[in-house]
Parts: sequence; C-alpha cells; structure tokens
Amino acid sequence: MIKFSALLITYNEVNHIEDVLKNIDFADEIIVVDSFSDDGTFEKLLTFENVKTIQRDFKNFADQRNFALQQAMNDWVLFIDADERLTESLKTEIIETINNPQGFVAFMVKRLYFFKKKRIRFSGFQTDTTYRLFKKNKVKYIEDKIVHEMPDIDGKSKLLKQNMLHYCFNSAPHYKSKMEHYANLKAIELFNKGKKPNFYHFHIRPAIKFITNYFFRLGILDGIEGFQICYLSAYGVYYRYQKLKKLTT
Repeated sequence: MIKFSALLITYNEVNHIEDVLKNIDFADEIIVVDSFSDDGTFEKLLTFENVKTIQRDFKNFADQRNFALQQAMNDWVLFIDADERLTESLKTEIIETINNPQGFVAFMVKRLYFFKKKRIRFSGFQTDTTYRLFKKNKVKYIEDKIVHEMPDIDGKSKLLKQNMLHYCFNSAPHYKSKMEHYANLKAIELFNKGKKPNFYHFHIRPAIKFITNYFFRLGILDGIEGFQICYLSAYGVYYRYQKLKKLTT
C-alpha cells in the first residue's frame, strides 16, 4: 500500500479542527501548518499525538501551501481545508487512486457546499472543483496567485468520481468575513500587477457578479440562503476594488 500525507493550513478553526482531523485519520501522516490561531485551535491540535503541528506566520495561501508541501514525508499528498470532509466512498477512491494512478499525477475533486447544514445546490457553486490529491514533486502553487491559489502541475490530471463535502460558512456574517479576507488578498495581488480600479470595477462588475450567480446560475432556487450568498459574493467584488483603491492612492 502506498503511503500518503494529509496536509492542512489553519487559522482560528476551533469549530472544525477536531472533526477534520478525525475525518483524515486514515492518512499515514498528518501535518498542520497553523498561522498562530488565537481561538483555541492550536491547543486542540496539541492533543492529537498523531498530528505534526507547525506554527508559521501567514503571508498568503500559495506561500503557506508550498511550505506545507515541503514538510510532507510521503510522495503522495492530500490537501484538505478544515471545513471540508471526505465521505467514506471518497476515502476509498483516494486509496485506490494513489495505488493505481494510471499515469496521472494530480486529481481534482468536486465539492458540495453547505450553508449551516443546508445543501447549496446552485448560486455559482454547482461546478466548483479543486485540486486536492497529487504527487508532491509534481506540484507547486503559483506564487503570485496569492488567493484562490492554483497549482502548477507537471503532468496529467483528472477529476475523481466521488465528491467532497464543504461546510464553507455557518452564517451570513461568517461568509462576509471570508469575502473580505479574500478581497484583501486579491487587492494585493492586483496591486502587484499594476492594476487600478475604475467605475466599472466599483459598480458594473459587482452587479454582473450578482446577476450571474442569482439568476443565470440559479441562486434564486437556493432560497434566502441563495440570495445572501449571491449578494455577499458581489459585495466581495466591490470590497476588493475599494481595497485596491486605497493601495493605489
């Protein structure tokens, strides 16, 4: 059986950390890179004897993930976020895949989103996939893509058949705080590329975001949660360019 390492990067995930660590206890190695959590996450991490915990300042997501990759002892790695869960069928597929990769070096997984405990079927999330399983020496996260980070893959990749569960937000304020955090990082990324905001970015682009997700991507069918998600996603776009404006003035 091929061994693999499970990797997490965390900051203030006290509500998720125990469940996610139990969820991935079938891994041969578990490494958590924590960005100096102050909500009890780090103290809970220390109670897991099978988990290697490293505290490190957070620069951006790509940098933190690349650091975590370097700590892994095994050739195959599984990245998982604290608010994600593997189903039993996905665990089985992961084991089967790394033991018979058929020439592929990286694998994507589709995520099923939940608002509190309600499944969000639309609102722009219905086609969400992300890379989570790959050979360590074939992947590096692109350094200048500091939010919604993307791996640079040396080889073939494919989509796994089984889905991952994603408990991304437990309230509208929680989702809003996430949008603001991502917007801050995206603003820095755009600033580093020399971008400057204008009327289109402040007014037209957020409106397009809302209309696309709520009407064309059927967020309206997700009820009040769908409206909240689509509105806050559009707000995140507006907030991003407000932050960029402050950086450029």
